[in-house]
Amino acid sequence: MKHVRWPAAALAAALAASLLVAAPAPVSAAEGRYAADIRRTEYGIPHISAKDHGGLGYGYGYAFAQDNVCVMASWVLTLRGERSRHFGAEAMSDDAIDPVSNLASDVYYKSVEASGVLRRVLARPAPYGPGADLRALVDGYVAGFNRYLSDTGVDRLPDPACRGKEWVGPITATDVWMNLLDLGRLGSGSSFKEAIAASGQAAEGDGGEPDRPQKPQKPQKGVPAKTAAPPGSNAFALGREATRDGHGMLLADPHFPWNGSRRFYQVHLTIPGVLDVSGGSLYGTPVVQIGHNATLAWTHTVSHAQRFTLYRLKLVPGQRTTYLVDGRPEPMGRQEVTVTVRDAGGAVNPVTTTLYTSRYGPVLAMDWTEKTAVALADANVANLRFADEWLAMGAARDVAALRRAQETYQGMPFVYTLATDAGGTAYFADASVVPHVTDEQAERCRAQDDPEMLILDGSTSACLWGRDADAIEPGVFGPAAQPRLIRADYVTNANASPWLTNPEAPLTGYPRVYGDTRTERDLRTRVGLDMVARRLSGGDGLGAPGFTLDTLQRTATGKRNLSAELLRADLRALCRAKPVMTASDGAKVDVRRACATLASWDGRARLGSRGAILWREFFMGLNGPRRRPDGEVVPPKSWWKVPFDPAQPLTTPRGLDIANPVVESALADAARFFTAGGLPLTLTPGQAQRYGDVPVPGCTEGEGCFDRIRTGGPLSEAGRYPDVNTGSSFMMAVELTPAGPRTRTVLTYSLSANAASPHHADQTELFSRGGWVTERFTEAEIRAYPHLTTTSLRSASPPA
Repeated sequence: MKHVRWPAAALAAALAASLLVAAPAPVSAAEGRYAADIRRTEYGIPHISAKDHGGLGYGYGYAFAQDNVCVMASWVLTLRGERSRHFGAEAMSDDAIDPVSNLASDVYYKSVEASGVLRRVLARPAPYGPGADLRALVDGYVAGFNRYLSDTGVDRLPDPACRGKEWVGPITATDVWMNLLDLGRLGSGSSFKEAIAASGQAAEGDGGEPDRPQKPQKPQKGVPAKTAAPPGSNAFALGREATRDGHGMLLADPHFPWNGSRRFYQVHLTIPGVLDVSGGSLYGTPVVQIGHNATLAWTHTVSHAQRFTLYRLKLVPGQRTTYLVDGRPEPMGRQEVTVTVRDAGGAVNPVTTTLYTSRYGPVLAMDWTEKTAVALADANVANLRFADEWLAMGAARDVAALRRAQETYQGMPFVYTLATDAGGTAYFADASVVPHVTDEQAERCRAQDDPEMLILDGSTSACLWGRDADAIEPGVFGPAAQPRLIRADYVTNANASPWLTNPEAPLTGYPRVYGDTRTERDLRTRVGLDMVARRLSGGDGLGAPGFTLDTLQRTATGKRNLSAELLRADLRALCRAKPVMTASDGAKVDVRRACATLASWDGRARLGSRGAILWREFFMGLNGPRRRPDGEVVPPKSWWKVPFDPAQPLTTPRGLDIANPVVESALADAARFFTAGGLPLTLTPGQAQRYGDVPVPGCTEGEGCFDRIRTGGPLSEAGRYPDVNTGSSFMMAVELTPAGPRTRTVLTYSLSANAASPHHADQTELFSRGGWVTERFTEAEIRAYPHLTTTSLRSASPPA
């Protein structure tokens, strides 16, 4: 693999995409006539067909607005930096993954707008900028969304969350492109909103860290509450050797937020002879991110690779906004951002903030001293290529064509790709955008030891990102460096590094910036690999070896809890030896009833699994920090009996060290919490966790649950967790047969965020019962639905 050093001037130009230029004018949808048909089948799932990409977008935008107009209207305010004007500066934003104050959010998004980065990307030809089909799709989507809004009227919207609100109005193509740009930055720049927004304050020496509220404020009506849970996912891509009938099969199980703009919308998009793709599409994006066509299926999981590096800047003595590179001073760029803010009395006033930038990217309000500052270099700062890549993947006929699409656009922002085709080829790749930092460079340039972030020396151009000859852009690794694996049996991932994608063929030799090897795997990864191994051997009790569509569904939703499988036998031994245990505060607790409950528990996280919640509270106690008698909080010592062994990564660590005092105190604390509050020790997931009025099965990934969920906080004294806010979201099991795809899906939080919609919780109730939707993909299947509804849309005049 050939590595090419990137000249400093070129690197500076590419990385400083967020520096000052004139603010772009809004991009309007192109003029044209649109036509589309929207047919809806079970659970309101829309099947949209048109003769061209513009018409397809038109139908999609209209259908999406029918179901989720309020979420989109709120998110558009965020992307425009206008939340403070309508809801005040201190309220929390509607970002479901990383909510911040409205003021910090507005300053960040106004700075992105003013940087001109979007205008520059849109001015580039494909594949660097969007292709003609994607542009037509976006323009049509905007026109369709606005057509629904015009036809219905803001005062007559069916969703009371935004009916008649002054902040609801037409969207522009700029809004959709900004949404895509922000999606690309999800694992990088968008995570630093507060640190970017507060850089001016830090430059003046007024604090080096942005303020973050200790508690999220109550969100505005119709705006989702805060969740700190980052996205995750599970995936199996099964080849011909792993399936009973030799067909390619795929399991998609993304774990994205259950509220807000990062939810999936289920849709089927068809242009006869050109595109026929069905799957999950993130809100406000007119392409399918996870899906299938007649002969190919693919999904994604969040990659462990770095998306950015930080650069430690060496400041000129006495000058907090001038830094040195190769001994020469460079002044930071200044960016003035004005946000309109509504105060408590309703008055509206402008607030201007100064931000600072460097050759690497924005300077952050963190660790800014008289001597040093920190800048963010974001590999996805100007990336829209992934949208064309998804469009091309949807039209690909097999894994080979999917690979060509990925090598053409090289735009996947933060995800692995797992795919299979009708020929039974299973494929894994980290084809995502990754900063070109070799292992040697990382060691030579490391400015600070940080296990979570790569902080490089910004005082020398020798630490600029490199370039591969096969990379589409300077500063990122090309396809030859990416971890990839093609198999006839299977590939899988549950957000671990690529190392054990298939334990029979461990992936090694890739740069460490892509992830580690020979390190401990989390329990969710281990249980997923064990699920595949047991199905291939027939040792899971589901019949003869090999996957069928039915056993794939049953495997994926088995609600296994690996921590219980690994630890419960040792806990029973402790229970027999010590019926009375010592709590963390020294109190004695009779644990016999708790022990009996855990002994009789089925070891699963089904709705009616009696004891599953007691186990969770015990397990969380094992992993929580401990407070010493002097008040100091310290992390617990490892309670595993057998430590991790890189030679046995699938079976270690294991067992419970019952001599470790934390084991005894964790069980005593959990038992006392239940009995003191009058809660039944047999409390079930169906009783403790809900989404609205619907009970939700499942448990946490920390416990070793595959189809995991997360809630917004701890178990209350009433025996309820806050509502589920993250977890299995759009589940899809596909078998690619010679006669066409056989697909089962379930959209866990349902199609519509509108509480008044019949499709607000219908699939949630289905998910609660363990059910799936049999997808209708072919014309015959769609037309056979007895309650089929069709909306035919035609634009009578060029769209505004």
